[in-house]
Amino acid sequence: MRVNRAAAKGSTQVKVGDRIDAFVGRPRILEVAAVIEKRVGAPAAAKSMIDHSPPAPVVKRLPRVFVREAGSGRPTKRERRELDRLRRPSD
Repeated sequence: MRVNRAAAKGSTQVKVGDRIDAFVGRPRILEVAAVIEKRVGAPAAAKSMIDHSPPAPVVKRLPRVFVREAGSGRPTKRERRELDRLRRPSD
């Protein structure tokens, strides 16, 4: 975490106008709009910050390879072997 481009810890004091750069799953850039003296919930804390972060990247997921119908029961031994072949990376 950095405050005004200087290394900082979680207990670093901030003031209105300070810029906070953090990486929490993705880069976040926040500006302090108001200082809160005591602990508050996340919605109230979000109101005291201005978010200048780039938008979150869109993650495209691959479709599921094999889906069994609901209520079709337990797979047979033959079906389990076919599933294993689908899931196993090719050597």
